[in-house]
Amino acid sequence: MMIRHIVLVRLRSGVEDHAVDGVVRELAALQSVLPGILSVSGGRSQSPEQIERGYLHGFVIDFDSWAALHRYLEDPRHKEAGQALVALCEGGVEGVLVFDYEVDVAP
Repeated sequence: MMIRHIVLVRLRSGVEDHAVDGVVRELAALQSVLPGILSVSGGRSQSPEQIERGYLHGFVIDFDSWAALHRYLEDPRHKEAGQALVALCEGGVEGVLVFDYEVDVAP
């Protein structure tokens, strides 16, 4: 089993893509210092369906356990990057969607 942590963001008007990319890079750097982070990826939506409803940027972090996700959530570096991300979003935290679920991984 693995835990998939999905974050989608709706940026304030005038915020450049590179601003959110910088925050995602900060979060990705935590993979080298926090145990249990399996992978980090993210970017701007390129969906041909175009039904993002303004959530045009996002990232996914896979963890090896719920405990690893909780360590990440409590880490001061995550909290600092999270505050920076929220500051970029339309309506602050209202411009952020977070979705976590278990993924079955074949042995």
